[in-house]
Amino acid sequence: MLTGESSIRDQINHDLDCTKASLRLMALRKEVVDLLQQRKLAGGDERCPTVEERLKENHRPPVKRKKPLRGVAARR
Repeated sequence: MLTGESSIRDQINHDLDCTKASLRLMALRKEVVDLLQQRKLAGGDERCPTVEERLKENHRPPVKRKKPLRGVAARR
């Protein structure tokens, strides 16, 4: 959808007809709404995360810390 929106902006900025791109974008948005309705009817009542929530998620593996050396080797 983002590429479609940027395409429309470029066409508008160059005073070109953006009818076809706009119709494709509206059809894509309608398809997304239909898919969300099907999901809801199938029992998917949990809330979809926002972009901000998704970006805050931590998917990195946990960092293992090295144990400090003990004894003579630690004093050097």
